[in-house]
Amino acid sequence: MKKLVGQNQQFLREIEKIPLITGYEASVLISGETGTGKELCARAIHYLSPPSRTTIYPRKLWRYSAELVENELFGHERGAFTGAKASHSGLIQEADGGTLFLDEMDCLPSLAQVKLLRFLQEKEFRPLGSTKMCKANVRIIAATNIDCEQAVQTGKLRRDLYYRLTSFH
Repeated sequence: MKKLVGQNQQFLREIEKIPLITGYEASVLISGETGTGKELCARAIHYLSPPSRTTIYPRKLWRYSAELVENELFGHERGAFTGAKASHSGLIQEADGGTLFLDEMDCLPSLAQVKLLRFLQEKEFRPLGSTKMCKANVRIIAATNIDCEQAVQTGKLRRDLYYRLTSFH
């Protein structure tokens, strides 16, 4: 937490919450303007959590097109689509036992939000083209630089996903 430095009282109040969060396995949503240290906060939560969490995997969701984001998150089986010559594990499978930091959560398409919500609720997912469910023990820390309440009202962010990610305020 030594890298989290600031004088703004609201920022300092938020930083004080980090040790409270680290004792729980709950998912977390971090919101704030660009450049305010959301990834640093996610790393602090990860590193201050019990040592059972191995690695943190940071990913910026805006990098993936709507067509590819589900494949990146959940992976695919061989033959799932044209060009899928081999199975591919997604980020959730790769992060098993660790923390997956999903930055720019507001860029996640609606269908992928539904699948991520299912994963958060059940800790299981289905790779593209698969007939079986897979399990993974992954803590999700998400971040966004938009007003989440407004995103929920406009339909950009699913209300149920928002509530699942905001266990801590």
